[in-house]
Formats: sequence, structure tokens, C-alpha cells
Amino acid sequence: MKTALTIAGSDSSGGAGIQADIKTMTANGVFAMSQDLDWLVETSSNLASINRKGDVVEVVTSQRSSVASARENMSATVRAAFELGGAEVVTNEGYPGWKMNPNSVLLKVAKESYERVFNKEPQILAIHAGLECGLFSEKYPELDMVSFGPTLRGVHSPEERLLIPTVKMVWDHLLDILKHLPVE
Repeated sequence: MKTALTIAGSDSSGGAGIQADIKTMTANGVFAMSQDLDWLVETSSNLASINRKGDVVEVVTSQRSSVASARENMSATVRAAFELGGAEVVTNEGYPGWKMNPNSVLLKVAKESYERVFNKEPQILAIHAGLECGLFSEKYPELDMVSFGPTLRGVHSPEERLLIPTVKMVWDHLLDILKHLPVE
């Protein structure tokens, strides 16, 4: 068994000392909040699974960030922690980040459409997740995008559920957005 030893003082803010060492060694949780939206996680790492395959223990972690360099740094931190313990580490590319553009023309059209179709103000939120928008923005950085969809509960769990009535709402919203897109 490999052992990690840390000798450090204590820092109640968690920014240094033994608290920071433990965060680095486990590399699990929120590591940075968005500088644009104070309630939004920007960068995180989580322990996805631990599996034993014979004499091999496989640990899978997931690093996410809306900032590519922050995700790469978080991935390097996790990699270093496991390599210090003598582990063989395999890293894949993961999802690229995508930052919501609050000045997006498409967002303005989608907001106006929602108000028109549902007679109420929409909640416009950013989420901390791996979205396909990141893949599109990586190839087409100037592409104007929004992401919306039906209401899901218990995502990525055996309890995952889709609220069926919200599918029609998304369809109606999409059709209205398409009718009101500016012509260039």
C-alpha cells in the first residue's frame, strides 16, 4: 500500500496548510467559482468510481471547468497526486468548457420567445456540466449558442426521470425561436 504523508500547519480558510494538502491529495470537490456569476461553480473535480479488477484498482475522476486552462490545471493536479502515490495514470481529453455569453443575440431571441410563448419571464441560468456546446464552441469559437431542454430529475442515476409535459414546451419554444431569428 502506498502512503502519502503531509506535514503542515493549519489554515482555516483552506487555502494553505494541511487543508490545502488534503484537497490536493484527494482532488475532490469545488476548486473555483466563476468570476462572472458568483453562484456558479467554474472548476471542480469529482471521484466518479473505484473498481477492483484482480490486483488492479481503477480510480476514475472527472474534472470540469468552463475555462479550458483551469480544467487542464485541475487534471494535472489530480494526475500528480496519483503519480506521487505510484499510480499509472491515463488522462483523456474530456469535454471542453463553454462560457455562457450574457450578450448573445440568440439568448435575447430565446428570452423574448419564452416570454411570448409562456407569458412569463424565463430563468436564465448557467450550469456546471459537460455540455455539447463546449464541443461546438471549440470548433466554431464565434458560434452564438444557447442550451435548453426538457426538465430532468435524478440525472445520471437509476432514478433519472424526464417530465414529459416539458417536451412539448421545449418544442413550442424552439419553433417560436426559429420563427423570430434575425435574418443576416
